[in-house]
Amino acid sequence: MEHSNYYGALQKAIGSGFNASSTAQEVIRGIDLQGKTAIVTGGNTGIGLQTVKTLCQAGAQVVVPARDIKKAARNLVGIPNVTIEEMDLMNPHSIDAFAEKFLLTGKPLHLLINNAGIMWVPLRRDRRGYESQLATNYLAVFQLTARLWEALKKAEGARVVNVSSSGHQFSDFDFLDPNFLNREYETLKAYGQSKTAVNLFSIELDKRAEHHNVRVYALCPGAVGETELAREAPADLFHKLGFSDAQGNILQEVASSLKTIQQGAATTVWAATSKLLDNIGGVYCENADIADLSSDTSIIGGIKPYSLDKANAEKLWTLSEEMTGLTFNIS
Repeated sequence: MEHSNYYGALQKAIGSGFNASSTAQEVIRGIDLQGKTAIVTGGNTGIGLQTVKTLCQAGAQVVVPARDIKKAARNLVGIPNVTIEEMDLMNPHSIDAFAEKFLLTGKPLHLLINNAGIMWVPLRRDRRGYESQLATNYLAVFQLTARLWEALKKAEGARVVNVSSSGHQFSDFDFLDPNFLNREYETLKAYGQSKTAVNLFSIELDKRAEHHNVRVYALCPGAVGETELAREAPADLFHKLGFSDAQGNILQEVASSLKTIQQGAATTVWAATSKLLDNIGGVYCENADIADLSSDTSIIGGIKPYSLDKANAEKLWTLSEEMTGLTFNIS
């Protein structure tokens, strides 16, 4: 039996009973998370906020790290079992401080949901000179997961859920110039590269962590309305992509295809809790099931083969250690 998802060996639907219209409330039905601890990055807005609400309603204790503590407190008010802590994904020292504080509690970490991300942004760099989408969407995920590894092991049955995107098809990972030092910056290529990195990391971490009973999943939540992801997107970009008219109005057929927040959070919640995944890891999910392998880049959906390449997954792990300055030992 195949135990890794290199090259998409496990990428096929398993008949979850859910679909693109399913909601987070539907997929959590009948699941008890009493006694479980979760961390959800980006858990104070959009699908992250809905994920937090759903996990808390099922009994989990949820920690939400946030850059803007006041905003997080406003958005999370009234939700039981939530703790807010400070963390800035663009600041590696902030990530370390958050992880160290959590480890000092001695709690096992049953669910690490790396949900936070950015998109459509102009060229920015963090203090290390790394391109911001790569730094936020991927390198921060690698660093936070590595720093929390001992707590994940302690859970004796943890899951790491990495929110990726169908946007990974915008770009493979460019090992020669990941930070756009010698090529023209294109925001969608940078986004695609960061999400391809998330997918490669997910299969590699699952392969290395399985013997510690830590399983890892990447997922696409779908095109979701009512999030903050496009807050910096220039209006003409949507027109060029065929999403809006010349006046910047979203086309009706596009608007009607968007998922609700509840639907957008469904795949995250499913990947975090479904018993159907107890013996499967390293897979890329969408619409609350395992996605199909799809090599056709003209079709949005599924996962592209380059996003599951064994050699690139191993190469990226090494590069990630070099770029973050840490060694992620799975022991």
